[in-house]
Amino acid sequence: MLESLKKDVVQIAKRAQKDGLCKHLSGNFSARDKETGYVVITPTQVDRELLTARDMVVLDLDANVVENLSGLRPTSESLMHLQIYKTRLDVNAIAHTHSMYATTFAVLKKPIPAVVYEVANLGVSKSRIPVAPYGRPGSTDLSDSVIEPVQEADCFLLQGHGAVAVDGREIYDAYLKASYIEELAQLYFNCLAANGGQEPDYFPPEELQSWAYPSQIKFPNK
Repeated sequence: MLESLKKDVVQIAKRAQKDGLCKHLSGNFSARDKETGYVVITPTQVDRELLTARDMVVLDLDANVVENLSGLRPTSESLMHLQIYKTRLDVNAIAHTHSMYATTFAVLKKPIPAVVYEVANLGVSKSRIPVAPYGRPGSTDLSDSVIEPVQEADCFLLQGHGAVAVDGREIYDAYLKASYIEELAQLYFNCLAANGGQEPDYFPPEELQSWAYPSQIKFPNK
């Protein structure tokens, strides 16, 4: 079931490994089927290089395994994914990575400010990528910790853990946001290093929310 979603999630999981956003067995990915509400999610403790669509696990929002053709268990952080889907009904894809610079700020419990305008594309409401308080991986403490930050932004950090990006369309878009988190984190790190630890300027929420596609561009038959 849900073969197309399974293939998409597998492809992104492997891409994250190739791009360096996840190493070894870290990170996990999921996508929700809009019709059934079922969630396709990566299994636990499997080398992503070996993953196939058959290895994907299908869950319902109550954490019941609906299908696991390879007999694999879903990621131990499934409760976090499911909580996000229940908190944000508009979300249909989640990418959880352990990228180096983003995780550095997660360890420091330090939100990443909007130092470049592209942050406007990350669904932030307070000109920052917030940090969820610590919750032990796999626990309900972790799943509860994401409720507030995911309502503030489409991208957030997990204290001492990693980064999460969500999207309302598909897993490719969630992964793109996760990539932007890491790029922004590295840029912010470089700004702090170059500026002797002093905070750089950042864009306020009202400026980020003022963006609009240029009306001067005209399309035929419109």
